[in-house]
Amino acid sequence: MEKKLIINIGRQLGSGGRCIAKALAEEFNCQFYDKEILNLAAKESGFSEKFFEENDEQKGFLKSHFHIHLPLLGNNDFYKNDFSQEGLYQFQSDVIQKAAEENPRCVFVGRTADYVLRDNPDTINIFITANIGFRAKNVSERRGCTMEEALKFIENKESERAKYYNYYTGKTWGQATNYDLCVDASILGTNETKDFIACFVRKKLSID
Repeated sequence: MEKKLIINIGRQLGSGGRCIAKALAEEFNCQFYDKEILNLAAKESGFSEKFFEENDEQKGFLKSHFHIHLPLLGNNDFYKNDFSQEGLYQFQSDVIQKAAEENPRCVFVGRTADYVLRDNPDTINIFITANIGFRAKNVSERRGCTMEEALKFIENKESERAKYYNYYTGKTWGQATNYDLCVDASILGTNETKDFIACFVRKKLSID
C-alpha cells in the first residue's frame, strides 16, 4: 500500500506554482486538485459551479454581486442551503477534507488547503514564489497582455488572494512560518524547482 501523502501548494501569481504542483502530482502518483475542487463543491452544495468559480479565492465577492449572480444558483430553493460566503467556503473545505480522506495521495493547489488539513499528519505545505519580472512575463504571455497590464493584474489578484487566505485562516498568506518550505521558482526554473521540492518531500516524509 502506498504511503499517504498530501502536498498543499500555495503560490504567487505567475510563479509557475500550478505547473509545479501538477508535475509533483504526476511524480508521486497523486490525485491533483485545483479548480476540480470547485466542481466537487458545486455538486455537494447544489450551487452552480460558475458561482464557485467567480467567488474563487476572493473575499467580499458575494456581498457585492449577490443580486447579479443569483440566477447562477443550481437550486432555486436556495434558502435551504447555507447561502453565504462562509457557507461556500465551508462546502469547499468539506470537499478538500473528503478528498484527502478518500485518496491516499493528493496535491491541492491553494484554497487554504494547508489550513483545512492542518491536523492531518500526512501533509507537507509548500509556498512557491518568484521575482516579479519572472511572474509578470509568465502572466503577460498567458493572458496576451502587456507587462504593465500583467503587473496590475498580479497586484489586484494577489490582494484578493491574500485577503481570502488571511480572513479564513487567521494567518498571513505567504508568510514563511506557515509552510514547511518556501521556494523561489525564478532561481532554478520550473522543472528544477519541481525536482528540488520532490527531493525535499522524500526526505521529510521518508518516501521512496
